[in-house]
Amino acid sequence: MDMNMFYGILIPFVGTSAGAACVFFMKKDLNQWVQRCLTGFAAGVMVAASVWSLLIPAIEQAGGMGKLSFIPAAAGFWAGVLFLLLLDHIIPHLHQQTDKAEGPKSNLQRTTMLVLAVTLHNIPEGMAVGVVYAGYLTGNAHITLMGALALSLGIAIQNFPEGAIISLPLRSEGMGKMKAFAGGVLSGIVEPVGAVLTIMAAGLIVPALPYLLSFAAGAMLYVVVEELIPEMSAGEHSNIGTIFFAVGFSLMMILDVALG
Repeated sequence: MDMNMFYGILIPFVGTSAGAACVFFMKKDLNQWVQRCLTGFAAGVMVAASVWSLLIPAIEQAGGMGKLSFIPAAAGFWAGVLFLLLLDHIIPHLHQQTDKAEGPKSNLQRTTMLVLAVTLHNIPEGMAVGVVYAGYLTGNAHITLMGALALSLGIAIQNFPEGAIISLPLRSEGMGKMKAFAGGVLSGIVEPVGAVLTIMAAGLIVPALPYLLSFAAGAMLYVVVEELIPEMSAGEHSNIGTIFFAVGFSLMMILDVALG
């Protein structure tokens, strides 16, 4: 593995860790307005990355199928959606669990589900990074090194609030700063692990790359629609989340096209 790829795989994890480090500088949870802005921005980044960094390369790589080149992208996309749907049945949604949580165990339940929810989000993101770099390695997936780097940077940007969303509540419940920071960092460890495993698998099954690229896109878009959009639209002034969604989407689009 060359160093550019090594750094690209680690960039999203660094984003999560940087967000978790907010526990050393902030005493309270993220302001609701700020959290809505960051969530909307993250959703925009993930949607744009799914289209330009995953679905379009998947369709281009299957170009030899002619008018049927959409089949791998559509099949992989639905496989990704159904995979996340299955995971949601195994690990309930954060908002579903916290709505039901009452009494002395509610804080523990909320913290546990918070960690599980963010870790769940990180699974498809790690896969997406791994698949894109695997596509770059093959040399025939219409993916450049800079395009792969753009995806890593975009995911790192949206991982920043996720790290803070883990560490700050842990700190507010009485956990030490270092332990709260470690909790945020550990929630992101699945990303580089998932990326490396995906690269290894994709390297063995090169013809499956269009399916793997679109699988990651379907999983990421499921997370956006099911988790991020409801969060960014909750409460008053929900339009600020929409505005930052547009900012995140356009920034990721520019990064991918300009650097790719």
